[in-house]
Amino acid sequence: MPGQFKSGWSDYDFPRISGRWIRNGVIGLVVLVLLISSVYQIRPEEIGVILRFGRFVRTTEPGLHFKIPLGIEKLTRVPVQRQLKLEFGYRTIRPGVKSEYYVNDETRKESMMLTGDLNVVVTEWIVQYKIKDPYRFLFKVRDPVQTFRAMTEAVVRQVVGDSSVDEIITFGRANLAAEALTSLQKLVDTYELGLEVNQLIFQDVNPPDAVKPSFNEVNQALQEKERKINEAWAEYNQEIPKAQGEAEQMIRAAEGYASERVNNARGDAARFISIYREYAKAPAVTRKRLYLETLTEVLAKIDRKIVVDEAQKNLVPLLNLGEEVKK
Repeated sequence: MPGQFKSGWSDYDFPRISGRWIRNGVIGLVVLVLLISSVYQIRPEEIGVILRFGRFVRTTEPGLHFKIPLGIEKLTRVPVQRQLKLEFGYRTIRPGVKSEYYVNDETRKESMMLTGDLNVVVTEWIVQYKIKDPYRFLFKVRDPVQTFRAMTEAVVRQVVGDSSVDEIITFGRANLAAEALTSLQKLVDTYELGLEVNQLIFQDVNPPDAVKPSFNEVNQALQEKERKINEAWAEYNQEIPKAQGEAEQMIRAAEGYASERVNNARGDAARFISIYREYAKAPAVTRKRLYLETLTEVLAKIDRKIVVDEAQKNLVPLLNLGEEVKK
């Protein structure tokens, strides 16, 4: 009956919690929250920047630290040891062994550049940097990353605008990247961004797709020209030293021959003078000595000798000269 119905909950008595337990629980919870909000850890690649009521007070090194809780002190982690990167002309979707990229209107706009000889090139490049001064990075410039991106694009456009299309596409790319890196670091230091620029690399530089076939033909012609020039220089470097060596050899041989002839002439003259002096002293004896010396020299070269007495009055004996001819 309605008047006799009783709820089942009335048969049970709930335990009573004293106000002291509630108070201790609340205090413990508050202490736990304060402890959790006051303890923080900085990872090895980071620096902790502490703000008190929005004002910079200190930095903390990697490790476990404490700060004033309840929002009085706030922590900002700055990855000072991490290598950071900005991409221009493209964006990476998924890095890996086969990285995936995408290009949109924004990236095309930042990659289109005008060279110093009034040609258009599509330039893709990356900048790698680190945060070296957390205080300057956080408080000197509003939105430092976006400011750094604008600085990088301005510097690269200036470097490309001062160069020819052949220089930026072919042989001068590395030098232009080094020049842009130096200019960018000076600009970063001037504006006190607190960054250190580590690398600036031109990933890909090409003419626009509409003129790429014509440009490739011109580039091939330039490469062929360079190849011919290199071949000509190689042949020049081979033939000219050889000709110079042969000319030097001929000069040295002529000088040696001239020296030999002069020395022989001087020796013959000195010999003739000495003989003449001896001849002047005793003409008959000297003449006979010269005759005998000459005869000795000539007879030494003859194999068979026939001596005929000039005082003989009879007929000259018949000599069998035919045998000598046969021999």
